[in-house]
Formats: sequence, structure tokens, C-alpha cells
Amino acid sequence: MQVCGFYLTISGGGGDLLLPGVQPADIPARLRSGVARGPEQFRIRAQEAVDGGADLLKVIASGAVFAYGGVPGEPEMTPEELAAVVQVAHAGDLRVAAHAHGARSIKEAILAGADTIEHASLIDDEGISLARQHDVALSMDVYNGDYTDTEGRRQGWPEESLRKNIETTEAQRQAFTRAHAAGVPIVYGTDAGVYPHGLNARQFPIMVERGMSPMEAIQAATSVAARYIGWDDRVGALAPGRFGDVIAVKGNPLEDIARLQDVAVVVKDGLAFKLP
Repeated sequence: MQVCGFYLTISGGGGDLLLPGVQPADIPARLRSGVARGPEQFRIRAQEAVDGGADLLKVIASGAVFAYGGVPGEPEMTPEELAAVVQVAHAGDLRVAAHAHGARSIKEAILAGADTIEHASLIDDEGISLARQHDVALSMDVYNGDYTDTEGRRQGWPEESLRKNIETTEAQRQAFTRAHAAGVPIVYGTDAGVYPHGLNARQFPIMVERGMSPMEAIQAATSVAARYIGWDDRVGALAPGRFGDVIAVKGNPLEDIARLQDVAVVVKDGLAFKLP
């Protein structure tokens, strides 16, 4: 695992944990460690994350689906704030992952030097071109909209989040198709946590339906992902000197990608954790 620690976000932004009817003073301060405003404050918070042992930094550049009052397509952090975080991260040889749904925030994050864009739901053609030009990977969680719209409604999630989910899900899938066709690197980001961890592989069929071959989808989760987290010398392929991480399924996932949803064998670092 690479762990970012706390989000870097504006007060009341997509990474702030404010809730309606709850006073900020009643929320543990540690849960708002990354809240800042202005380049200097963000630089300080970013350095605190680096000094605290973060493996990468995560910025919330735009609004979020699950944040009260936020608008996913609207910018939250400024280009100057984004650049300040990137400067701190890169000085410490760390990468920056930028949560950005909106077209403007995606472009501003890329130009500020972010290494990956999380969600990229409303990316436009200019953003796709910039991502390819700057070799920035898109981490597009194209399954979880289904879970949110079904289980979220069944469980009574806030209507605001359900509405914003509808506004971004199909747009994101269409953007996925356009970005892939344009040759933009796409990594297998699932946003697991929105739904129970373990359902991640439900995303593979959607990636294939929206333009990837089965092998491309598998590579997005292995060799391509390894490259963009900077660990392609450790994981992402079966080769001498790398971690012995293997899964096995019954049948051929290149013929039916949904087979990856039923994992029969898990070997981690050469040790068997699940066997038939």
C-alpha cells in the first residue's frame, strides 16, 4: 500500500468532513488536518503530510459527489494552491493524486504538475489532450456509480449525493471511452470504500464495455498501475525480483472478464492466503 494520510482540501471542500448540524468544534481536529486556504497554508499542510510519512499526497481540486454542498464540476483549490502542494511533494520525491471531476480543475491540476487525476468525470477534449501530452494517468472509477444508485437508494443515502452521482456516472463513462481512444493512460482506480472492498472487480466489465480489451483492462490494474505509482520495479508483472503476487480464477478472463469477480487463489509475496 501507498498511503496519503489526510486529504489536502479547502475548508468545507470535498475533503473536509463537515456535516450538516454538526459544529466544526465537535469534529476531531485530526480529521481536518489537511484543511487549508492559500498557497502558503497548503504548502505547510503538505509538508506536514510529508514529514508525517505520507507515501504520496492527495489534493481535492474540485467538488465531490459525497461532500455536502459541493459541486463536482466546480473548482475548489486554485492553480496556485495546487502548484504549492506539487512543489512540496516533488521536492520530497512523492507523487500527487488530484481528485478532480470538473473539466477546469482537471486541466489546472495537470498544468500544476499532478501525476494522476482521480475520477476525471467531466474531462473535456482539451483535458484529454493535456493528460496525454503530460503523461498524466486518469484513475476513472467507472463502476461505483451503479452501486451508489442502487444500494445508495435502498439504504437511504442523501438525495444530494444520489443526484450528483447521476450527473457524473454516465458522463464519466463516455469520457473514459474518449480518453482511451485518444491514447491517454488509464489506471484501475475503483474508489473502493464508497462500496465494500471486495467488489472491485465489478468494474472490469464496464471498462471492456466502454472500449478496452480484456487484456488492456487487466493491464490497467497491474503493469500500467504499477508504472504510475512508481513501483513497476516491484509489482505489476511476474518477473524475478518482484513481489510474488498472483491471483487465479477458473476459466479465461480474456474470454469473459467477469471471471475476475470470482477469485479462487490469492498468493501474496509468495505466500498462499486463499486456495480452493
